[in-house]
This record gives sequence, structure tokens and C-alpha cells, in this order.
Amino acid sequence: MAKAVKGSTAVMKVDPQRTSELKKRWTEYLRTNRLKTTGQREAIVDEFLRSHGHVSIDEVLTRVRKRHSRVGHATVYRTLKLLTESELAEPRHFDDGQTRYEVKDQHHHDHLICMKCGLILEFEDEEIEKLQDLDAQRLGGFKIMRHKLELYGLCPKAQGIPNGSCPKDDK
Repeated sequence: MAKAVKGSTAVMKVDPQRTSELKKRWTEYLRTNRLKTTGQREAIVDEFLRSHGHVSIDEVLTRVRKRHSRVGHATVYRTLKLLTESELAEPRHFDDGQTRYEVKDQHHHDHLICMKCGLILEFEDEEIEKLQDLDAQRLGGFKIMRHKLELYGLCPKAQGIPNGSCPKDDK
């Protein structure tokens, strides 16, 4: 049975323990790679690590500029690149042509994307995972090490269903 994991780009209640653990990993990455830290970079990292779902560079920039108006697009880009290299961020390339990032400490999940409104829903389904493993084995003895499942469609509102609503409207 599939279960929804969480929404797309909402900033939800921060788990201080989770954020603290991720910040420790970030600090260790900087130390190991002899990289400097700046106030702007740390503001970007803090904002990103508190985010849930899938955020674009522009979304991170907008959020960070609320407190640090001088942060630039290039600084956010470079910081997200470092977060990716440190394995704290996972870049996602959905069909809208925009790279989005999510915190990588999360457990495995798949994505359901509305092609019209851009809603991204995350879900888990143990049956799908088992079927993928069985097919990989049956089709050539493969052992799946990692995968990405992205399902593209239209939410009820985008389909034009009378009184159809979009889960994105509920936020």
C-alpha cells in the first residue's frame, strides 16, 4: 500500500536534533576539505537544512534574503553545490527544467509530479519496491543498488474534473 510521505516545498516544523546532526556533518565536511565558512554560506545552509521537500535555488535565495538581503544567486548556487558534494543535498531534475534540491538524510521515497501545476508528492510503497527487485532479478540477475521512480501525470484539478481539487491548494 502506498503512503504519502510529505508535500513539495513547504517549510515544516524544524526538528532541532535533525538539524544539529546535519550541521555537524556540514562542519566536518568543511574541516576535512579545508573550506572557509562565511555568514552568508551558513545562513544558506541553515535555511536549506530546515527545508522539507524540493527547493530550487531561487526559493532558497528568497528565504535567505529575508534575513540577509545581500546574498546573491551565485553564492546560493555554490553553497548548494558544496552541500551536494558533502552528500547533504540531493539534486532532483524533474521535467520542468529546474534543478530542485532535497535534504539527503531522508529515507528512500518516490515521486508523483503534476505536469500542469508542478505539485510534487513523495510516496513510499513496499510492494513497488519488491516488484522492482523481483523484475531486476528475473530480467538478468540484477541487484538494485539505487533508483529513482518519478511518475508524471495530472492532479484532479489539472484534469478538469468538476470540483476536482489539487493537493497543492490545501496548503
